Amino acid sequence: MDPLDNPVWAALTGPQERFGRRHGRAARFDPEVSPFAALDDPGDAAAWDDLRKLVEPGERVIVAAPGLKVPDGWEGDELPGFQLVGPDCRGAPAPGSVELGAADVPEMLDLRERTRPGPLLARTVELGGYRGFRRDGVLAAMAGRRMHVPGWVEISAVCTDPAFRGEGLATRLIAAVTDGIRADGERPFLHVAGDNTAAIRLYERLGFAVRTPVNFSGVTPR
Repeated sequence: MDPLDNPVWAALTGPQERFGRRHGRAARFDPEVSPFAALDDPGDAAAWDDLRKLVEPGERVIVAAPGLKVPDGWEGDELPGFQLVGPDCRGAPAPGSVELGAADVPEMLDLRERTRPGPLLARTVELGGYRGFRRDGVLAAMAGRRMHVPGWVEISAVCTDPAFRGEGLATRLIAAVTDGIRADGERPFLHVAGDNTAAIRLYERLGFAVRTPVNFSGVTPR
């Protein structure tokens, strides 16, 4: 199987195993790193039974897969999206951007709340490769890396404070993160909500192309 067909599983059973836990045919990230969980076969009820062993009662995790269907015994909400790949994207440095680390997490979480780019938690920054732009000392935009599967690294948390939009900050940060991914000998990919047409157009202008539809489901065991 191509690792991009089940990237959370490929990450948690490969390059990012240290950031999560596994039980049988299910795995999940540490809840302070990422809300994502995965199954070796999302269509098999036995794999969902293994996931139940990793999730606390009432806890919500996100499972993503093309054509995902949530089975009986789980509550779920669905967000259709797309996976995009940029195998030939080279990227470029972003002069003036800064590396973001643990000390920047409070500002990163605040920017997340104001822009809603997708999941970003207290320890997500440990996945590495986060960069941002500051304006008058304020974190104005950021982007970084999330899932790492063999041969590919996901770009994530791309967002800009509304007060600083129109400067091309997100475009420059995507290029900078891509540049770092390529320097490590990997290729960039990303995920986007299906109704975020502005982001899809931006990524396509930068050389990304839709690879497959993906269903994201926030699931809670009954």
